Amino acid sequence: MRIAFSLTAALAATLAFTQPAAALQSSAGSLNVQAMVTGLDEPWGIAFLPGGGYLITERGGRLLHFGADGSQRSVGGVPDVRDDGQGGLLDVMVPRDFAQSREVFLSFAMPQGRGEGTALAVGRLSADHGQLESVRVIFEMERGTNGGQHFGSRIVEARDGTIFLTMGDRGDWNTSQNLAIEAGSIVRVNRDGSVPSDNPFVNTSGAQPEIWSYGHRNPQGAALDADGTLWINEHGARGGDEVNRISRGANYGWPVISYGVNYNGTKIGEGTAKEGMEQPAFYWDPSIAPSGMAIYSGRLWPEWEGDFFVGSLKFGLISRLERDGNSVQEVERIEGAETARVRDIVEAPDGALWILSVGQGAAYRITPG
Repeated sequence: MRIAFSLTAALAATLAFTQPAAALQSSAGSLNVQAMVTGLDEPWGIAFLPGGGYLITERGGRLLHFGADGSQRSVGGVPDVRDDGQGGLLDVMVPRDFAQSREVFLSFAMPQGRGEGTALAVGRLSADHGQLESVRVIFEMERGTNGGQHFGSRIVEARDGTIFLTMGDRGDWNTSQNLAIEAGSIVRVNRDGSVPSDNPFVNTSGAQPEIWSYGHRNPQGAALDADGTLWINEHGARGGDEVNRISRGANYGWPVISYGVNYNGTKIGEGTAKEGMEQPAFYWDPSIAPSGMAIYSGRLWPEWEGDFFVGSLKFGLISRLERDGNSVQEVERIEGAETARVRDIVEAPDGALWILSVGQGAAYRITPG
């Protein structure tokens, strides 16, 4: 009891709920922006629970629960994470059957001897929201990478109940074209971590059977569209940030093709196109350093139905993109003090857009003005 009280007290001392609303301007008119939580330290992912509560991860390793009644606490039982560079505790995902299963999925940089790799764990959230119980790692990438770069790490529950996890190339470009290691790929696993029998490389000698697509650099945004198709965004180098529509078994080209250049201005790979490699649905040049991504339902803003909202870590803005078939195009940039280094952007159950701002250390709720 004394330990639980001290954790709660320490959390309340550093976090605050609900600040007065500000305004952002957009093509849909003025937007109300309300600070729901402030005082966050490197927030990374947010996920909503039935009944109005939500979970937020901080990269340093803390999982936080916020109740609809104003309660807040740190959740115990989080796996050990390697807080190194871009690594740490990363995304959080609450599956559709949470009311029955109470399962919560976390992605993180998992210590692997002297190195670390992207991993996926699951545990059951206790009834008082204070503890993850029966936590187990259901997937970890092959060992052999180190350094604090490019963990990717968005988690998406597919329509069929399988789970997608995005992974960056870990700063080693050649891994993205090497099916023997999952770095630079998107993997797909069942809820228990087993491999779905219809994954594309299950019967490919030397390939990791979890891989769904490959040739990625560092995908940090991912979402399903209304048809259940997975879309991602990923960091390029200098230029060449991409939005990609993900297809089973497809090769997205990194580092053989790219619309960017190296940071010193030299050419990357062989050019911008090659047979057998996918073209992006959209790319940014100059780079915006894209992170979280939501594909909007249209619930509160019908004119934005099906639009993509992507957070920028570089320019402090939200990019809105409209879709035309398999292509998308940036049509608007929404920005203000609250959009400083947007790490995640999600649609809440009521249709509001929520963002996590690393620059402000805050979670904001955006609604029509």
